[in-house]
Amino acid sequence: PPAHSQNDWIGPPDKHSNLRPVIFYVPPEESPLERRLREARQESQACDQHFWARHNCAFSQEKEEFIYSRLKSKGLEIRDETGQKATLNAEEMADFYKDFLSKNFRKHMQYNR
Repeated sequence: PPAHSQNDWIGPPDKHSNLRPVIFYVPPEESPLERRLREARQESQACDQHFWARHNCAFSQEKEEFIYSRLKSKGLEIRDETGQKATLNAEEMADFYKDFLSKNFRKHMQYNR
């Protein structure tokens, strides 16, 4: 952000977490209470970034493994004759989403707390 800015700046979504990072404005005469609040917000942002980056990575990896195993069980390849990536229908993917959410329920509960 420009040196004269007096606002927080929000960046583009992170490629791993999909969260938009915030660069917090620090007033020249920031009070101790304002500083504690800003630092708490920065700490919270760092925790969110870490959680969602790990979560999204696990989601992507498990999703690819699920698709591969389902295609393999059907005797299909990852790519079709035209070179396009093979996909599963919505009903089949719903099985994956339900299972993934169930497996990660406790992590989500802890995150929300």
